[in-house]
Amino acid sequence: MTFPILSKLRGILIGLLALVLVLAAVLLVNTWRLGSLPPAAAQPLPAPADLDAAAQRFAGAVRIPTISLAEGGAEASGQVDHFPELHAYLAQCFPLIHSRLHKDVVNGRSLLFTWPGSDAKLQPVLLTAHLDVVPIEPTTAANWMHAPFSGDIADGFVWGRGSQDMKHIAMAMLESVEHLLAQGYQPRRTVLIALGHDEEISGRRGADAIADLLQQRGVRAQFSLDEGSAILSGVIPGMQRPIAQIGLSEKGYLTLLLTAHAKGGHSSMPPPQTAVGKIGRAVARLEKQQMPATLEGPGGAGLRALAPAMPFSMRVVVANEWLFGPLLKRQLSKSRETNALIRTTTAPTMIDGGVKDNVLPSEATAVVNFRLAPGDTVEQVKAHVKAVIDDDDVSIAEQGGAGSAATPVADANGPGFQLLSQVIARIAPDAVVVPGLVVTATDSRHYGRVSDAAYRFAPARMDGEAIARIHGVNERMDIRNYGEMIAFYTELVARAAR
Repeated sequence: MTFPILSKLRGILIGLLALVLVLAAVLLVNTWRLGSLPPAAAQPLPAPADLDAAAQRFAGAVRIPTISLAEGGAEASGQVDHFPELHAYLAQCFPLIHSRLHKDVVNGRSLLFTWPGSDAKLQPVLLTAHLDVVPIEPTTAANWMHAPFSGDIADGFVWGRGSQDMKHIAMAMLESVEHLLAQGYQPRRTVLIALGHDEEISGRRGADAIADLLQQRGVRAQFSLDEGSAILSGVIPGMQRPIAQIGLSEKGYLTLLLTAHAKGGHSSMPPPQTAVGKIGRAVARLEKQQMPATLEGPGGAGLRALAPAMPFSMRVVVANEWLFGPLLKRQLSKSRETNALIRTTTAPTMIDGGVKDNVLPSEATAVVNFRLAPGDTVEQVKAHVKAVIDDDDVSIAEQGGAGSAATPVADANGPGFQLLSQVIARIAPDAVVVPGLVVTATDSRHYGRVSDAAYRFAPARMDGEAIARIHGVNERMDIRNYGEMIAFYTELVARAAR
């Protein structure tokens, strides 16, 4: 009687083994289909011959403290308006640009340069940057190795606020166009250079106004290029080559004010839950139950593009998303950097309530900031918040103006992306070019109105330490990398405007 049972068990085991082998074969075939990375190009573009002089001009721009002016301008805020000083300095540094290109001064402080192409039928290209910088926290001033607005050149770097965000890009763009003008270059396609003055405080009077002007003129750019992503090293574990990530979209923005209501009174006779307790519970629930993660959109596309450069185990997981998708999302959610790429993030940033230790507050508030992933709307986020909090005593209201969804996703197969990929390969042959999602806000959200494809990339080489210096202490720019940036924009303009 035992032989038939053993025979059936053997048949089941053989069947299971066959399934395992088939599954293993499917996993390996899918992994093999990912392909391999293209070989690095042989020789990078050379740095400009006058890099030392260019670095001096860059340092001079850093010395001009063009801190974003508060709403209402310098007169209302008591600030000194240094933008006219910077404009005069740029005219001194780049005489050919100022004599041969058309210049518009927008709202007194932003600049738009137009280099007309010989073929008016071709769509222009739009290169953008911003001239304003964030202020220095007074408590950190003593921690700077070089004074924040010294523009010192030391140890191979230009030091000072704005050297990484983002006078390096503005100056490198202008250096490239000045060089091409000196060489007698005439573009077939019109080149536009837009330099806003208030990106750090919304861009409404700078980039937004420039976009309005371009719309009035009927301009529709083939593509635009702004800050956002960079050439990253050491950011993703296991990656042996730098990652040149071109941002296809940037996340949306929404801030909600939560207000918990309760009866006030003496703290000696508290209810089961005070207003402070209610607001604390609401915040805890939101942090615990986040918006769902997704591998669709630019974040997932970037991950898939990186897969050939990943260790074998990670390649298997990414190549077989149909099986490992939930596991992959859980792992990505554990890192603050990768979590931001796959979902709308939830960030409680402020909480307030009560006036005295023995008084029950009748009201307590919390401010929660959300960065919306492509595909999520403001209304969906608000519905999520209401459902998760599930408390009629907590009201929800938008704060700081209407929220916005993520920007449209640019085409990763379009001519602009292909051109950027080719030029990146010339200045950073070892870099892996991938699409991606920008999790912060840039002026591109305004310029997207006048562009068929808004891309976000600058050829700045960044590691974890360099990223921490942005808006922080000891902001500095490697002069060799600055030379690469000038070479990048020179090649990009020359190719794009053919």
